[in-house]
Amino acid sequence: MKLPGHDVIARQAGDDLVTHRVKLPRKVVDRPIRQVGKRLIVALLVLVATAFVVYADRDGYHDNADNALDLLDSFYYATVTLSTTGYGDITPVSDSARLTNIFVITPLRVLFLIILVGTTLEVLTERTREEWRLNRWRSTVRDHTVVIGFGTKGRSAIQTVCATGLKKEQVVVVDPSSKAIEAANSEGYAGVVGDATRSDVLRRAEVHRARQIIVAPQRDDTAVLVTLTARQLNRGAKIVAAVREEENAPLLKQSGADAVITSSGAAGRLLGLSVFSPAAGMVMEDLIQQGSGLDIMERPVVRAEVGKKPRETDDLVVSVVRGHRVLGYDDPSIGTLQLTDRLITIVRATPGARVTPQARPLPHD
Repeated sequence: MKLPGHDVIARQAGDDLVTHRVKLPRKVVDRPIRQVGKRLIVALLVLVATAFVVYADRDGYHDNADNALDLLDSFYYATVTLSTTGYGDITPVSDSARLTNIFVITPLRVLFLIILVGTTLEVLTERTREEWRLNRWRSTVRDHTVVIGFGTKGRSAIQTVCATGLKKEQVVVVDPSSKAIEAANSEGYAGVVGDATRSDVLRRAEVHRARQIIVAPQRDDTAVLVTLTARQLNRGAKIVAAVREEENAPLLKQSGADAVITSSGAAGRLLGLSVFSPAAGMVMEDLIQQGSGLDIMERPVVRAEVGKKPRETDDLVVSVVRGHRVLGYDDPSIGTLQLTDRLITIVRATPGARVTPQARPLPHD
């Protein structure tokens, strides 16, 4: 398999590729441009209202230019008044005009200034607030899960790990598409926009301090480069990668992946099984879907099960994990269960049933 260079992969993101940056989830609010637009509309409405208030009482004002106040003069007076410029060429002279200035125009001027100052302060403090949030996030994130790619595979992987009890604050998504990161933010996950084959992008996701890394990009060659880079930055993290073609799985393992899932091969086998036995295909699909019907999970052996055979337990045991070996339920070398064993079981999905987060696939002897 020929691996393209980093520059080729970066160009594949097209117009969605944005300079890499960390984006933290936030409360649902309007976009900044929309907020400024709303405030601008309110400010214009205040200006127009002030102008018509002045024009309605135009006989109570004196204009040094021609002693007559028209609609243009009213807008001019409203502008210089609300902006506190106050040239003094147009002045209220009647009692009604002065009372209007006191009880109507002055509150409108205060409202106008609040809108102006509030918008300015928000623009000036937004960058500082964002930097503070990023620094606080970097100082607290530890042993988290980094997911490369927020496509169908990445989303499903996140849903599964979160079903184990992992908090959303402990998940960081890396994707070259800003729209994908915005979608991740809307679901409560922190995100990094950028090419995950670059070490500086992965450092922004704090990969060097991550416990688990899920590699689920759209292309196999990208998965290889991401795995190589991630393993170089973090020697101890568990890396699970997805590939489309089975022939690329050994290359992923050589690149540092602890486990490799072949998506196209698994889907093909499920399709073939469904043709041969639709009922068996339904059962397998049920096992794959987390949190519904039947679930497959890993759990420790409890004291009451010590000394029993796998088939004598209450749960349906598929395999027994002993040390670094994964043994089938009918393997004669198991003998009886030990307290240090772990069981791979099939259980009925319930809100309390959780897959052990630290469980990791182990090779057969």
